[in-house]
Amino acid sequence: MYVHTRAAMSKLVLKGKKRGKSALPGKATANPTLDTIRMIEQTLAKMLEYSSKNKLWRSLPKQVQYPTFRAVLDYLAESKKIIYDTDGTIIWTFVDNPKLKRLVETSRTLP
Repeated sequence: MYVHTRAAMSKLVLKGKKRGKSALPGKATANPTLDTIRMIEQTLAKMLEYSSKNKLWRSLPKQVQYPTFRAVLDYLAESKKIIYDTDGTIIWTFVDNPKLKRLVETSRTLP
């Protein structure tokens, strides 16, 4: 009979962990809500860059589990809203121009 210890389980999780999949059968992966994604986007847009994932994670207005936080960062990187510098700095690259927003609001639709 094999007794699972915390150290043995963490080795199993780290060894078998792949992007978006859990190493443990039946263990759910992180599924962030839209509110969580928007909260992280707004926090990033305010500062434009953070020197590390940990600093960004700790500056969020609400607590988010770290696996969920990483899933949101993966999504933002894939959608080209953030990029990572060579030293690990997270940089907000999404264009949200107030002048462009006004232009869209005041424009007329074509018939």
